[in-house]
Amino acid sequence: MKLASIRLITSRLDELVEFYERVTGGTFDRPNPVFAELVTAGGTLALGGDATLPLFPGTGLTAGSNASAIIEFQVDDVDAERARLGDRVRVLQEPVTLPWGNRAMMLADPDGNRVNLYAPDTEEAKARFADR
Repeated sequence: MKLASIRLITSRLDELVEFYERVTGGTFDRPNPVFAELVTAGGTLALGGDATLPLFPGTGLTAGSNASAIIEFQVDDVDAERARLGDRVRVLQEPVTLPWGNRAMMLADPDGNRVNLYAPDTEEAKARFADR
């Protein structure tokens, strides 16, 4: 089994596409006006417009309602990303080195989903991520 993607359902599809393209430097594939995918080396971030909700009856899905997940992107240099993004994104936590050795900063996308940009910072963290 492999993790194929994480999908967010949103009523602000174009805004989320713009946010994640800005943050990652990647480009979404838009096979349909209500669906977009950003394929990265580590996995795919899929975005579905709220018009897709009727396709999932009985699941309890609602657009823009998550407050318990963190979408994470590994980067080369968190501080360089902070400088590059400037004030064009909402920063919830400025770059900090966490107890497990990652340097990280937390952003919020237009729906309020938490987005963590991190880089292994200590030798132990770098060794842990060497083969990922």
